[in-house]
Amino acid sequence: MTEGTEYYYNLSTGKVEEGAQSPAPDRMGPYASRAEAEQALSTAAKRNEKWEQDDAAWEGED
Repeated sequence: MTEGTEYYYNLSTGKVEEGAQSPAPDRMGPYASRAEAEQALSTAAKRNEKWEQDDAAWEGED
């Protein structure tokens, strides 16, 4: 990886792209490595779950 290279996960194709190649609504990122970009959906799901738990605790639903 060259210094400053960013990777994106393309939501339409399910593939990782080096640099911002596709339109913004179709991609997640940027990520510092290809491996991080490959895990984009998993990372997002984990974050969403955590946020939902935090919201439930804030609202007194835990």
